[in-house]
Amino acid sequence: MLQDTVDYLEKKGFENIMADLEGYDTPKSYHKKGSDISITPDIIAERAGIKHYFEVSLKSEEPNLLKSKWRFLDVLTRMKNHRFRIVTRRGHYKFTSDMLRDLNLDKDPIKI
Repeated sequence: MLQDTVDYLEKKGFENIMADLEGYDTPKSYHKKGSDISITPDIIAERAGIKHYFEVSLKSEEPNLLKSKWRFLDVLTRMKNHRFRIVTRRGHYKFTSDMLRDLNLDKDPIKI
């Protein structure tokens, strides 16, 4: 799924793509002070000089952990005037929309 998303972003004109895949740089991780929790965005890419953070949404056994990661990335991108988008695929649409509704994030997921 990560490779499909990177291919999609390349077709859409994104550059300087960072992802945890072979041949790409790994995105920067953020560590929570006083704990061993670290948050790493799935994909970071640039288009027209604006940095975009992408999260691949798949059904998860740990929805609370995923919610806190999305909330953190949403706040981080708004502080730095960057963009935050969710990418999902068939079979995961309802899970993704439920998560976004729970977090009160007004985002339209990219459907691949």
